[in-house]
Amino acid sequence: MQADAASEPLLELKMEMTIFVADWLHCDQCAAYVARMVSHDRPDPIRHANLLSAALNELFEMSFHARECNGALTCRFYRRGPTERIELIFPCSADQRVFYETILHHIKSGRALADYLDVITNDDVRAEHAILLGLALNYDADITLDEQEAGMLTLVVDLALERLLN
Repeated sequence: MQADAASEPLLELKMEMTIFVADWLHCDQCAAYVARMVSHDRPDPIRHANLLSAALNELFEMSFHARECNGALTCRFYRRGPTERIELIFPCSADQRVFYETILHHIKSGRALADYLDVITNDDVRAEHAILLGLALNYDADITLDEQEAGMLTLVVDLALERLLN
């Protein structure tokens, strides 16, 4: 789903990374606020906002863990039918980008469940690993990386939360 005429832009949030990473609570606060704004017109807005807030909080935590302070965090929301698209753009090192690419390769190769079970039982694994795998498995999210300028990462996550069962 591209941000085209069939996609409805809903919201854009932009925050300097130095401000964002200054307090861990920014992840939850921003996620809750944005989720309420985006979910207001869904058939069950409270359920939708709760699911979206949890998923978005995980994504914000990924950018928080990157600990890159040069630049801004940008979060854009689009909608097409039952699908919400989140574009999260944040500063990211080349090594971190390779790490994310490897996880996404495992997800697309059918190894997500096995990897997820290994990751959640291993305290030495980075949180970002469990976050991406959890979104793919628990939220049936379609996750991709888009090209971005050097030092930045664009993570694109499509969520169809209304089709999720309890």
